[in-house]
Amino acid sequence: MSFTQQELADPELSGSEPDADDDTAAARTGFLRAAGRARRGDRRRTSRGWKFWVGIAICAFFALVALTAPFLVPNPNQSSPVGLQPPSADHWFGTTNIGQDVFAQVYAGTTGSVVIGVVAGAITVVLSMLFGIGGAFLGGFWDNLSSLISNVFLVIPGLPLLIIVTDYVESRDIVVIAIVIALVSWAGAARVLRAQTLSVRSRDYVDAARVASESSWRIMLREILPNLMPIIASQFVFGALGAILAEAGLSFLGLGAPGGKSWGSILFFAQNAQAITLGAWWWFVPPGLCIAILGAALGLINFSIDERINPRLRTAAIAKRSRSRSTATKGAAA
Repeated sequence: MSFTQQELADPELSGSEPDADDDTAAARTGFLRAAGRARRGDRRRTSRGWKFWVGIAICAFFALVALTAPFLVPNPNQSSPVGLQPPSADHWFGTTNIGQDVFAQVYAGTTGSVVIGVVAGAITVVLSMLFGIGGAFLGGFWDNLSSLISNVFLVIPGLPLLIIVTDYVESRDIVVIAIVIALVSWAGAARVLRAQTLSVRSRDYVDAARVASESSWRIMLREILPNLMPIIASQFVFGALGAILAEAGLSFLGLGAPGGKSWGSILFFAQNAQAITLGAWWWFVPPGLCIAILGAALGLINFSIDERINPRLRTAAIAKRSRSRSTATKGAAA
């Protein structure tokens, strides 16, 4: 038996007396409870996804800024007679010591930082898939070889190696810096993917595909890889975040791309010009704040993905919802 909302609100429209039919009253009560549970479930799903959507919105904003920066700010290094001026209507983020507009530099530096994050994240994912998934799936000699290479890169200190390699590279542009960062940071992701691949390849549906004489590539692409996509997406986000922070550190040390604009290079020039000592906070706060906001957005995306793929987090969330539902039931009964 089904009821419309108007019939549920006014029992006379349903053609029955309120107290005459107990079955009708029970059905009506069950319908209302089911509708309430559905609405609460929708609200819970919406609240659980806020981290992902907030992170995506912030990243989309910075991506839009990075795409439009070459057209809207063709020359961020253009100087003017007014130096070290605080934020004003003419210069939103103030000026540097030689009169360069800080807002134009931050706007143009978004392109370099975003490109470094995307390129380094993509290379990290490709290398981790090659040595992690490929070695674990093929097994034998290839698994031993990929594990050996991953372990060698894993035990080498990342930051000293990154500084040494960057210092000896003659042609340092934004893409080269991203490649160097990815080459020293992929090993940990490869180990995670190898462990997950070994777990997936031993499951029943993979054995069933082998019994059905499916090719190795088909098993890899149709059975194993789709189950690893959430982890791969999380590793891309984490790799991009690490690359942006690493590039900012390298540029702050003077090892960034010469002539390349990024948030880290702005901090480097501000530090060399003693902006902190001079009290020119508008020179170093905007790029540092942009790094923090973009890093927080990528962190939110990574946390939301982790909540989806981590069994412990899922179990904790289910237990928390069960306790909340039990408390609400006891309160309603009381």
